[in-house]
Amino acid sequence: ERETLATQVAELELRISMNTRQQEEMLNQLEQAVAMSFGPLEAMFKSTDLDVDSLIASVRNTYSGQGGPELPAAVSTRSFNDPSLSSRLDSVMVSLDRMNLMRIAAGRVPYSMPVTANFRFTSGFGTRSDPKGRGRRMHLGVDLAGASGTPIFATADGVVVSAKRESGYGNAVRVRHDFGFETVYAHLSKIRVAAGQKLSRGDRIGDMGSTGRSTGVHLHYEVHLNGRPVNPMPYLETARNVY
Repeated sequence: ERETLATQVAELELRISMNTRQQEEMLNQLEQAVAMSFGPLEAMFKSTDLDVDSLIASVRNTYSGQGGPELPAAVSTRSFNDPSLSSRLDSVMVSLDRMNLMRIAAGRVPYSMPVTANFRFTSGFGTRSDPKGRGRRMHLGVDLAGASGTPIFATADGVVVSAKRESGYGNAVRVRHDFGFETVYAHLSKIRVAAGQKLSRGDRIGDMGSTGRSTGVHLHYEVHLNGRPVNPMPYLETARNVY
């Protein structure tokens, strides 16, 4: 997708000497491509009630790298015969910058699946009947059941804050992400990371198991935001629909 936008921008550079009508056609195509890319990104953040502008501001203040589609230096407001087209190009440049920042922000939010092999959801977030027969209790995450040893992956870039056996959780990994997020992966049969380790989305952190307070092989997965557990399902549904 980024390559497509970059290619269209390059084509725009090659045609800066064309007449106004041809220039407008090229700009229309670029604007359409940007709009189509924006849609899924905006829907993703909206589905989890996150303030996109706040996330973008945070990324802009901390991100020092470069990436995404670039506008060649030769493509400037002076490249167009019609001043109105120059104004539209300025708008496209602003949109491209915003879109790139949104992509960076999305990589730091847990918008991916911790399990990619076959699994089924066996329990959701909220109050439920205790599987050990102790009445109704609050379930702080979701359970994904699969085969023993199924690979478990980090759902966003982050740092491992703990990787050890915990009461009730069994072998568990906790990962701190940007924007106040933390994810928890519990009942693992094997832990494959260590505290302090930096992770990228998709890195393998452990294997599915049934350690701790568990009635069968599954992953207990939690998402915390600013210290409070939130329903992981909107994030998982976004991961399945967008990525």
